[in-house]
Amino acid sequence: MMGCDTVSYGGRGIVVESISAEAWLIQRAQARDEAAFEQLMRLHADKLYNYLVRMVGNPTDAEDLLQEVFLRAYQGLPSFDGRASLSTWLYRIATNLCIDHQRRRARRVTTVSYSAQEDDEGEPTEWEFADPNAPDPLEALMHKELQQVVEQAIQSLSPKLRAVLLLYDVEGLSYEEIAQALRIPMGTVKSRLNHARTQIQRQVEAYLRGETK
Repeated sequence: MMGCDTVSYGGRGIVVESISAEAWLIQRAQARDEAAFEQLMRLHADKLYNYLVRMVGNPTDAEDLLQEVFLRAYQGLPSFDGRASLSTWLYRIATNLCIDHQRRRARRVTTVSYSAQEDDEGEPTEWEFADPNAPDPLEALMHKELQQVVEQAIQSLSPKLRAVLLLYDVEGLSYEEIAQALRIPMGTVKSRLNHARTQIQRQVEAYLRGETK
């Protein structure tokens, strides 16, 4: 027996049998039901916006790109085949738009050449920074500065590295979901994630040593 879901639609709750609430909304949106499409976008808007802000580093640009994501999604939804989840498909659109945005701005990003480090199981190594979690004002200030250094380091990554890092560490997508979203092999996902973390760790370590640019 199929389960039931309830969706908010047209100002009222509707019980939907046999398929998930999102799948039902997708079917309606593919049939050009604008109310269903708007509901879908509301479900994903906040996470997409937060991802876009960290990808492009500018809230205004992120808002513009979010609207473009919605436009592309509306245009492309009739051909959405469901092989990937809707969120993965939306992240793919968002990432491609961010890369195009960076190219238009002709932002040149210098990346560091190095050998990727992996753990004993061949997985990318984690990068972690201790949270001071102390009431001392000086320590709190240092922690705030460290957070800013990390954010600046993320922004200094190439769009391809930044996308993998944010999708995995911030958005919580799996390696497989990222591979689907970016249409790259899973091994490339792991390699880019490791490269991104290594670059960030190098910049943080330089900050902690007191080195300046």
